[in-house]
Amino acid sequence: MRRRTFLQILAGASACPLLGVRSLVAQQAGGKPRLGILIYSTPRTDPNTASLLRGLSDVGYVDGQTIDIAFRAAEGQADRLHGLAKELVALKPNLIFCLGSDVATVAIKVVQGVPLVFVASADPVQLGFVESLARPGRQVTGVTLLLDELASKRLELLKEAAPRISRVAIFWNPDHVESELQLAERAAANIGVTSIQIPLRGSQDTAAALAAATEAQADALYVVSSRQTVLEIGRFVDYATQRRIPLAGGWGAWTQAGALLSYGPNVDEMVRLAASYVPKIIKGTTPADLPVQQPTRFELHVNLKTARALGLSMPEAFLLRADKIIE
Repeated sequence: MRRRTFLQILAGASACPLLGVRSLVAQQAGGKPRLGILIYSTPRTDPNTASLLRGLSDVGYVDGQTIDIAFRAAEGQADRLHGLAKELVALKPNLIFCLGSDVATVAIKVVQGVPLVFVASADPVQLGFVESLARPGRQVTGVTLLLDELASKRLELLKEAAPRISRVAIFWNPDHVESELQLAERAAANIGVTSIQIPLRGSQDTAAALAAATEAQADALYVVSSRQTVLEIGRFVDYATQRRIPLAGGWGAWTQAGALLSYGPNVDEMVRLAASYVPKIIKGTTPADLPVQQPTRFELHVNLKTARALGLSMPEAFLLRADKIIE
């Protein structure tokens, strides 16, 4: 089984679900700690894999040198996560790292006793991952991005940037349990905007979901955060560009891709913060003693090039509040 190095992953190596795995005998002989990483898409396409590997490097863990990393990648097929989580458990890792609350939801039911660190978009207490943020109370801890709680602010910013919008299509994954959809709908009503729910379970549904937005005469797009919707960033942005309507996303990757604005935490920082828990757990700290971390600051990113293409004149006061402006 071929080894894949950190640099190969960043360069876009083939996204095999067995990526980074050595034989169990070799791992045991090397005496290095063993980390399992479970992701929804692939190491190449997942937006946070590079941040995770950099975070591990920051704390002295480099795959093949000071730690052995086993990736399991569902390649965008949610029904594969359960089996892949079981494969990781069979490798007897020191801990398992899950990127995404939809990934962690499956893995937590499988790992049973193996320490687990997650990066979750929504509230992990509501999701049932932990008993509380301060005292997780089980072999699970990590970071929450609070993307659900920011729905109201994100929609308020969208309305402020594009005041003429009246019908916003809200794309969401029914298989991703969180409260962002409800909070977004409530926020839309509060700002006098009609919300249109459009479900999107898999990539095979994207074309139909976008067609539904057209049929509903949506004049703005809002995407509820999940690993599945993140996979479709490019298609959402292309649609919004073609239709000349504004799109709001959860964090900087959306505006970087061409959305009008995003509002959320610095996800790169949060993933690297979660990575800092890995050496602590490997050295013996139980996840129950490591509080779930949450962001302390949130960033407004604005794509001014997109605004111009949409014919929007962004108020100077609005732009002065932006943490990053893409020209």
